[in-house]
Amino acid sequence: MSPEPDLKIRHLSPAFRTFAGDGALDALPRELARVGASRAVIVCIPAVAAHSDAMGRLHEALGDRLAGQFDGVEEHSPLPSVEQARAFLADHDADAVIAVGGGSSVVTARAATILLGEGKDVRELCTRREADGRLVSPKLAAPKLPQWVVPSSPTTAYAKAGAAVRDPETEERLALYDPKARAQGVVLDPVMALTAPARLSWSAALNIFSMAVEGLQSRRVDPLADAALAHALRTVVTWLPRVAQEPDSAAPRLQLMLAAIMSGQGSDHTGGGLAQALSHAIGPRSSAPNGVVEALLLPHAMRFNAEVVGHRLAAMANYLGLADRSAAGAVAEVERLLEVFEAPRRLQDIDVAKESLAAAATHAMDDWAITAGPRVPEAQDVHDLLDAAW
Repeated sequence: MSPEPDLKIRHLSPAFRTFAGDGALDALPRELARVGASRAVIVCIPAVAAHSDAMGRLHEALGDRLAGQFDGVEEHSPLPSVEQARAFLADHDADAVIAVGGGSSVVTARAATILLGEGKDVRELCTRREADGRLVSPKLAAPKLPQWVVPSSPTTAYAKAGAAVRDPETEERLALYDPKARAQGVVLDPVMALTAPARLSWSAALNIFSMAVEGLQSRRVDPLADAALAHALRTVVTWLPRVAQEPDSAAPRLQLMLAAIMSGQGSDHTGGGLAQALSHAIGPRSSAPNGVVEALLLPHAMRFNAEVVGHRLAAMANYLGLADRSAAGAVAEVERLLEVFEAPRRLQDIDVAKESLAAAATHAMDDWAITAGPRVPEAQDVHDLLDAAW
Protein backbone atom coordinates (compact mmCIF):
# COMPACT_ATOMS: atom_id res chain seq x y z
CA MET A 1 0.00 0.00 0.00
CA SER A 2 1.34 3.45 -0.95
CA PRO A 3 2.13 5.86 1.89
CA GLU A 4 0.24 9.09 2.20
CA PRO A 5 2.23 11.90 0.52
CA ASP A 6 3.23 15.08 2.34
CA LEU A 7 0.42 17.62 2.32
CA LYS A 8 0.95 20.30 -0.31
CA ILE A 9 -2.11 21.88 -1.90
CA ARG A 10 -3.14 24.83 -4.04
CA HIS A 11 -6.90 25.20 -3.66
CA LEU A 12 -8.60 28.08 -5.49
CA SER A 13 -12.37 28.44 -5.07
CA PRO A 14 -14.03 30.24 -8.01
CA ALA A 15 -16.88 32.58 -7.16
CA PHE A 16 -20.14 30.61 -7.33
CA ARG A 17 -23.52 31.45 -5.83
CA THR A 18 -26.11 28.82 -4.94
CA PHE A 19 -29.80 29.54 -4.33
CA ALA A 20 -32.16 26.69 -3.47
CA GLY A 21 -35.79 26.21 -2.45
CA ASP A 22 -39.00 28.20 -2.68
CA GLY A 23 -38.28 31.72 -3.86
CA ALA A 24 -34.86 30.82 -5.30
CA LEU A 25 -35.86 32.22 -8.72
CA ASP A 26 -36.22 35.65 -7.14
CA ALA A 27 -32.41 35.78 -7.00
CA LEU A 28 -32.05 35.86 -10.79
CA PRO A 29 -32.99 39.53 -11.43
CA ARG A 30 -30.68 40.55 -8.59
CA GLU A 31 -27.88 38.44 -10.07
CA LEU A 32 -28.36 39.99 -13.50
CA ALA A 33 -28.39 43.48 -12.01
CA ARG A 34 -25.17 42.68 -10.13
CA VAL A 35 -23.29 42.25 -13.44
CA GLY A 36 -25.22 44.97 -15.29
CA ALA A 37 -27.05 42.53 -17.61
CA SER A 38 -30.40 43.44 -19.15
CA ARG A 39 -30.73 41.06 -22.12
CA ALA A 40 -30.67 37.46 -20.86
CA VAL A 41 -31.27 34.55 -23.23
CA ILE A 42 -32.55 31.18 -22.02
CA VAL A 43 -30.91 28.07 -23.53
CA CYS A 44 -32.90 24.85 -23.02
CA ILE A 45 -34.12 21.59 -24.51
CA PRO A 46 -37.60 21.35 -26.11
CA ALA A 47 -38.86 19.04 -23.35
CA VAL A 48 -38.16 21.64 -20.66
CA ALA A 49 -39.58 24.44 -22.79
CA ALA A 50 -42.86 22.49 -22.94
CA HIS A 51 -43.35 22.71 -19.15
CA SER A 52 -45.43 25.88 -19.13
CA ASP A 53 -45.72 26.16 -15.33
CA ALA A 54 -42.00 25.92 -14.61
CA MET A 55 -40.98 28.07 -17.59
CA GLY A 56 -43.70 30.60 -16.79
CA ARG A 57 -42.22 31.03 -13.31
CA LEU A 58 -38.79 31.59 -14.83
CA HIS A 59 -40.10 34.08 -17.41
CA GLU A 60 -41.95 35.97 -14.69
CA ALA A 61 -38.81 36.12 -12.55
CA LEU A 62 -36.71 37.47 -15.43
CA GLY A 63 -39.36 39.98 -16.53
CA ASP A 64 -38.18 42.52 -19.08
CA ARG A 65 -34.62 41.24 -18.74
CA LEU A 66 -35.57 38.22 -20.89
CA ALA A 67 -34.42 38.87 -24.48
CA GLY A 68 -35.24 35.47 -26.00
CA GLN A 69 -35.36 31.71 -25.61
CA PHE A 70 -33.37 29.16 -27.63
CA ASP A 71 -34.97 25.74 -27.18
CA GLY A 72 -32.98 23.77 -29.76
CA VAL A 73 -30.58 22.02 -27.38
CA GLU A 74 -29.94 18.37 -28.32
CA GLU A 75 -28.56 15.43 -26.36
CA HIS A 76 -24.73 15.17 -26.30
CA SER A 77 -24.51 18.81 -27.53
CA PRO A 78 -23.89 18.15 -31.24
CA LEU A 79 -21.94 20.91 -32.96
CA PRO A 80 -24.77 22.06 -35.30
CA SER A 81 -27.11 22.83 -32.38
CA VAL A 82 -24.28 24.60 -30.51
CA GLU A 83 -23.65 26.76 -33.59
CA GLN A 84 -27.37 27.55 -33.74
CA ALA A 85 -27.29 28.61 -30.08
CA ARG A 86 -24.25 30.82 -30.73
CA ALA A 87 -26.07 32.51 -33.62
CA PHE A 88 -29.19 32.99 -31.46
CA LEU A 89 -27.14 34.72 -28.76
CA ALA A 90 -25.61 37.03 -31.35
CA ASP A 91 -28.92 37.77 -33.10
CA HIS A 92 -30.59 38.69 -29.79
CA ASP A 93 -27.70 40.85 -28.58
CA ALA A 94 -27.48 38.74 -25.40
CA ASP A 95 -25.50 40.02 -22.45
CA ALA A 96 -26.24 37.03 -20.17
CA VAL A 97 -27.19 33.37 -20.57
CA ILE A 98 -29.52 31.22 -18.47
CA ALA A 99 -28.98 27.49 -19.08
CA VAL A 100 -32.16 25.59 -18.20
CA GLY A 101 -32.37 21.81 -17.99
CA GLY A 102 -29.66 19.17 -17.64
CA GLY A 103 -26.11 18.61 -18.75
CA SER A 104 -26.78 19.10 -22.46
CA SER A 105 -28.29 22.55 -21.84
CA VAL A 106 -25.40 23.59 -19.60
CA VAL A 107 -22.76 22.36 -22.03
CA THR A 108 -24.49 23.84 -25.09
CA ALA A 109 -24.86 27.22 -23.39
CA ARG A 110 -21.22 27.23 -22.26
CA ALA A 111 -19.87 26.12 -25.63
CA ALA A 112 -22.02 28.66 -27.47
CA THR A 113 -20.73 31.51 -25.30
CA ILE A 114 -17.14 30.38 -25.91
CA LEU A 115 -17.66 30.29 -29.69
CA LEU A 116 -19.45 33.65 -29.57
CA GLY A 117 -16.75 35.29 -27.48
CA GLU A 118 -13.80 33.92 -29.45
CA GLY A 119 -15.31 34.31 -32.92
CA LYS A 120 -13.30 31.39 -34.31
CA ASP A 121 -13.93 27.88 -35.62
CA VAL A 122 -14.32 25.30 -32.89
CA ARG A 123 -11.28 23.34 -34.13
CA GLU A 124 -9.04 26.32 -33.45
CA LEU A 125 -10.31 26.44 -29.87
CA CYS A 126 -10.62 22.82 -28.77
CA THR A 127 -8.10 20.58 -27.02
CA ARG A 128 -6.02 18.70 -29.58
CA ARG A 129 -3.08 16.36 -29.86
CA GLU A 130 0.03 17.92 -31.37
CA ALA A 131 2.41 16.18 -33.78
CA ASP A 132 4.72 15.33 -30.87
CA GLY A 133 1.88 13.51 -29.09
CA ARG A 134 1.14 16.18 -26.46
CA LEU A 135 -2.46 17.13 -25.64
CA VAL A 136 -2.75 20.92 -25.81
CA SER A 137 -5.62 23.06 -24.55
CA PRO A 138 -5.48 26.55 -26.13
CA LYS A 139 -5.70 29.60 -23.86
CA LEU A 140 -8.94 31.44 -24.69
CA ALA A 141 -8.54 35.13 -23.87
CA ALA A 142 -11.74 36.82 -25.08
CA PRO A 143 -14.40 37.92 -22.53
CA LYS A 144 -17.42 35.61 -22.13
CA LEU A 145 -21.06 36.30 -21.31
CA PRO A 146 -22.02 35.67 -17.67
CA GLN A 147 -24.12 32.55 -17.17
CA TRP A 148 -26.42 31.00 -14.58
CA VAL A 149 -27.96 27.54 -14.43
CA VAL A 150 -31.57 26.69 -13.56
CA PRO A 151 -31.43 22.88 -13.60
CA SER A 152 -34.14 20.32 -14.13
CA SER A 153 -31.80 17.43 -13.30
CA PRO A 154 -28.57 17.04 -11.32
CA THR A 155 -25.32 17.34 -13.28
CA THR A 156 -21.72 18.06 -12.34
CA ALA A 157 -21.60 20.34 -15.39
CA TYR A 158 -22.97 23.21 -13.24
CA ALA A 159 -19.60 23.82 -11.66
CA LYS A 160 -17.28 23.14 -14.58
CA ALA A 161 -15.30 25.41 -16.90
CA GLY A 162 -15.20 22.96 -19.79
CA ALA A 163 -17.67 22.10 -22.53
CA ALA A 164 -17.38 19.18 -24.94
CA VAL A 165 -19.38 19.14 -28.15
CA ARG A 166 -19.78 16.25 -30.57
CA ASP A 167 -19.18 16.48 -34.30
CA PRO A 168 -21.87 14.14 -35.71
CA GLU A 169 -20.00 13.83 -39.02
CA THR A 170 -16.68 12.60 -37.60
CA GLU A 171 -17.95 11.37 -34.16
CA GLU A 172 -15.17 13.41 -32.58
CA ARG A 173 -15.50 14.89 -29.12
CA LEU A 174 -14.30 18.51 -29.28
CA ALA A 175 -13.41 19.75 -25.79
CA LEU A 176 -13.39 23.49 -25.00
CA TYR A 177 -11.99 24.86 -21.75
CA ASP A 178 -12.26 28.40 -20.43
CA PRO A 179 -12.57 29.39 -16.74
CA LYS A 180 -14.27 32.62 -17.85
CA ALA A 181 -17.16 30.51 -19.17
CA ARG A 182 -17.85 28.99 -15.76
CA ALA A 183 -21.37 29.70 -14.47
CA GLN A 184 -21.80 32.50 -11.95
CA GLY A 185 -24.10 30.27 -9.95
CA VAL A 186 -27.04 27.91 -9.85
CA VAL A 187 -30.70 28.44 -8.95
CA LEU A 188 -32.41 25.28 -7.65
CA ASP A 189 -36.15 25.73 -8.07
CA PRO A 190 -38.40 22.92 -6.71
CA VAL A 191 -40.91 23.21 -9.56
CA MET A 192 -38.21 23.06 -12.24
CA ALA A 193 -36.60 20.12 -10.42
CA LEU A 194 -39.78 18.10 -10.88
CA THR A 195 -40.00 18.63 -14.64
CA ALA A 196 -37.40 15.94 -15.42
CA PRO A 197 -38.47 12.28 -15.56
CA ALA A 198 -37.32 10.41 -12.45
CA ARG A 199 -35.24 8.14 -14.69
CA LEU A 200 -33.27 11.14 -15.97
CA SER A 201 -32.47 12.27 -12.44
CA TRP A 202 -31.37 8.69 -11.73
CA SER A 203 -28.95 8.51 -14.64
CA ALA A 204 -27.54 11.97 -13.91
CA ALA A 205 -26.96 11.03 -10.27
CA LEU A 206 -24.86 8.06 -11.41
CA ASN A 207 -22.47 10.58 -12.97
CA ILE A 208 -22.28 12.47 -9.65
CA PHE A 209 -21.49 9.22 -7.85
CA SER A 210 -18.87 8.15 -10.39
CA MET A 211 -17.14 11.52 -10.47
CA ALA A 212 -16.95 11.60 -6.66
CA VAL A 213 -15.46 8.10 -6.57
CA GLU A 214 -12.91 8.97 -9.25
CA GLY A 215 -12.00 12.24 -7.54
CA LEU A 216 -11.35 10.40 -4.29
CA GLN A 217 -8.84 8.17 -6.10
CA SER A 218 -6.68 11.09 -7.16
CA ARG A 219 -2.98 11.18 -6.30
CA ARG A 220 -3.58 14.88 -5.58
CA VAL A 221 -4.60 14.81 -1.92
CA ASP A 222 -6.64 17.92 -1.11
CA PRO A 223 -8.63 17.66 2.16
CA LEU A 224 -10.97 20.47 1.08
CA ALA A 225 -11.82 18.69 -2.16
CA ASP A 226 -12.04 15.33 -0.41
CA ALA A 227 -14.59 16.74 2.04
CA ALA A 228 -16.84 17.88 -0.82
CA LEU A 229 -16.42 14.61 -2.73
CA ALA A 230 -17.02 12.41 0.32
CA HIS A 231 -20.20 14.27 1.22
CA ALA A 232 -21.38 14.15 -2.39
CA LEU A 233 -20.82 10.39 -2.30
CA ARG A 234 -22.81 9.95 0.91
CA THR A 235 -25.59 12.23 -0.38
CA VAL A 236 -26.07 10.14 -3.52
CA VAL A 237 -26.09 6.91 -1.50
CA THR A 238 -28.78 8.37 0.80
CA TRP A 239 -31.00 10.20 -1.67
CA LEU A 240 -30.77 8.44 -5.05
CA PRO A 241 -33.08 5.54 -4.07
CA ARG A 242 -35.65 8.08 -2.88
CA VAL A 243 -36.06 9.59 -6.36
CA ALA A 244 -37.95 6.47 -7.44
CA GLN A 245 -39.65 6.03 -4.06
CA GLU A 246 -40.88 9.65 -3.97
CA PRO A 247 -41.30 10.67 -7.64
CA ASP A 248 -43.49 13.67 -6.78
CA SER A 249 -41.19 15.08 -4.11
CA ALA A 250 -38.63 17.75 -4.99
CA ALA A 251 -36.50 17.08 -1.89
CA PRO A 252 -34.49 14.10 -3.24
CA ARG A 253 -33.83 15.91 -6.52
CA LEU A 254 -32.69 19.11 -4.81
CA GLN A 255 -30.37 17.11 -2.55
CA LEU A 256 -28.86 15.41 -5.59
CA MET A 257 -28.41 18.81 -7.26
CA LEU A 258 -26.44 19.97 -4.23
CA ALA A 259 -24.38 16.77 -4.45
CA ALA A 260 -23.74 17.60 -8.11
CA ILE A 261 -22.21 20.94 -7.12
CA MET A 262 -20.00 19.27 -4.51
CA SER A 263 -18.90 16.50 -6.85
CA GLY A 264 -18.26 18.95 -9.70
CA GLN A 265 -16.31 21.42 -7.62
CA GLY A 266 -14.38 18.76 -5.72
CA SER A 267 -13.31 16.94 -8.88
CA ASP A 268 -12.15 20.26 -10.35
CA HIS A 269 -9.36 20.17 -7.76
CA THR A 270 -8.53 16.48 -8.01
CA GLY A 271 -8.82 16.01 -11.77
CA GLY A 272 -10.86 13.63 -13.87
CA GLY A 273 -10.55 9.91 -14.18
CA LEU A 274 -10.35 6.89 -16.42
CA ALA A 275 -14.04 5.93 -16.30
CA GLN A 276 -14.97 9.51 -17.19
CA ALA A 277 -12.67 9.56 -20.23
CA LEU A 278 -13.91 6.18 -21.42
CA SER A 279 -17.56 7.16 -20.98
CA HIS A 280 -16.99 10.19 -23.22
CA ALA A 281 -15.95 7.82 -26.00
CA ILE A 282 -18.45 5.03 -25.33
CA GLY A 283 -21.51 7.18 -24.56
CA PRO A 284 -22.38 8.19 -28.15
CA ARG A 285 -21.92 4.54 -29.18
CA SER A 286 -24.46 3.29 -26.62
CA SER A 287 -28.16 3.60 -25.88
CA ALA A 288 -27.48 4.98 -22.40
CA PRO A 289 -26.71 8.42 -20.93
CA ASN A 290 -23.07 9.14 -20.09
CA GLY A 291 -23.72 8.84 -16.35
CA VAL A 292 -24.86 5.25 -16.78
CA VAL A 293 -21.87 4.43 -18.97
CA GLU A 294 -19.44 5.99 -16.51
CA ALA A 295 -20.92 4.07 -13.58
CA LEU A 296 -20.73 0.81 -15.53
CA LEU A 297 -17.02 1.37 -16.22
CA LEU A 298 -16.22 2.59 -12.72
CA PRO A 299 -15.30 -0.72 -10.98
CA HIS A 300 -13.02 -1.65 -13.88
CA ALA A 301 -11.23 1.69 -13.62
CA MET A 302 -10.93 1.34 -9.83
CA ARG A 303 -9.21 -2.04 -10.16
CA PHE A 304 -6.83 -0.58 -12.74
CA ASN A 305 -5.96 2.30 -10.38
CA ALA A 306 -5.70 0.22 -7.19
CA GLU A 307 -2.06 -0.62 -7.92
CA VAL A 308 -1.03 3.02 -7.36
CA VAL A 309 -3.76 4.46 -5.09
CA GLY A 310 -4.78 1.58 -2.87
CA HIS A 311 -4.48 3.88 0.16
CA ARG A 312 -6.98 6.31 -1.39
CA LEU A 313 -9.46 3.51 -2.02
CA ALA A 314 -9.04 2.40 1.58
CA ALA A 315 -9.87 5.95 2.72
CA MET A 316 -12.97 5.84 0.52
CA ALA A 317 -14.03 2.63 2.27
CA ASN A 318 -13.80 4.59 5.50
CA TYR A 319 -16.00 7.38 4.10
CA LEU A 320 -18.58 4.74 3.20
CA GLY A 321 -18.49 3.33 6.74
CA LEU A 322 -17.20 -0.11 5.73
CA ALA A 323 -15.73 -2.61 8.17
CA ASP A 324 -13.43 -3.83 5.37
CA ARG A 325 -11.33 -0.72 4.85
CA SER A 326 -9.25 -2.02 1.96
CA ALA A 327 -9.01 -1.21 -1.72
CA ALA A 328 -10.81 -4.46 -2.56
CA GLY A 329 -13.50 -3.60 -0.01
CA ALA A 330 -14.09 -0.23 -1.64
CA VAL A 331 -14.42 -1.76 -5.11
CA ALA A 332 -16.81 -4.42 -3.81
CA GLU A 333 -18.97 -1.78 -2.10
CA VAL A 334 -19.15 0.33 -5.25
CA GLU A 335 -20.27 -2.76 -7.17
CA ARG A 336 -22.89 -3.46 -4.49
CA LEU A 337 -24.17 0.11 -4.61
CA LEU A 338 -24.43 0.00 -8.40
CA GLU A 339 -26.66 -3.06 -7.99
CA VAL A 340 -28.78 -1.14 -5.47
CA PHE A 341 -28.94 1.73 -7.96
CA GLU A 342 -30.02 -0.77 -10.65
CA ALA A 343 -27.21 0.29 -12.98
CA PRO A 344 -26.36 -2.01 -15.92
CA ARG A 345 -23.10 -3.93 -15.57
CA ARG A 346 -22.02 -4.81 -19.14
CA LEU A 347 -21.52 -2.64 -22.21
CA GLN A 348 -23.44 -5.10 -24.35
CA ASP A 349 -26.45 -4.47 -22.08
CA ILE A 350 -26.53 -0.86 -23.27
CA ASP A 351 -26.23 -1.78 -26.96
CA VAL A 352 -22.52 -1.11 -27.41
CA ALA A 353 -21.34 -3.12 -30.42
CA LYS A 354 -18.21 -5.19 -29.90
CA GLU A 355 -16.75 -3.87 -33.17
CA SER A 356 -17.07 -0.25 -31.94
CA LEU A 357 -14.68 -0.73 -29.01
CA ALA A 358 -11.50 -0.16 -31.03
CA ALA A 359 -12.64 3.25 -32.30
CA ALA A 360 -13.84 4.19 -28.81
CA ALA A 361 -10.46 3.28 -27.34
CA THR A 362 -8.70 5.45 -29.92
CA HIS A 363 -10.93 8.45 -29.14
CA ALA A 364 -10.49 7.90 -25.38
CA MET A 365 -6.72 8.20 -25.70
CA ASP A 366 -7.22 11.74 -27.03
CA ASP A 367 -9.39 12.76 -24.06
CA TRP A 368 -7.81 15.24 -21.65
CA ALA A 369 -9.43 13.47 -18.69
CA ILE A 370 -7.41 10.32 -19.36
CA THR A 371 -4.21 12.18 -18.45
CA ALA A 372 -5.61 13.32 -15.08
CA GLY A 373 -6.13 9.93 -13.47
CA PRO A 374 -3.75 8.43 -10.92
CA ARG A 375 -2.50 5.84 -13.41
CA VAL A 376 -2.37 6.90 -17.06
CA PRO A 377 -3.14 3.89 -19.30
CA GLU A 378 -1.47 2.78 -22.48
CA ALA A 379 -3.63 2.10 -25.52
CA GLN A 380 -3.59 -1.65 -24.83
CA ASP A 381 -4.77 -1.05 -21.25
CA VAL A 382 -7.81 0.81 -22.59
CA HIS A 383 -8.58 -1.95 -25.09
CA ASP A 384 -8.31 -4.58 -22.34
CA LEU A 385 -10.53 -2.64 -19.95
CA LEU A 386 -13.27 -2.11 -22.55
CA ASP A 387 -13.13 -5.77 -23.55
CA ALA A 388 -13.55 -6.76 -19.90
CA ALA A 389 -16.50 -4.38 -19.50
CA TRP A 390 -18.22 -5.57 -22.67
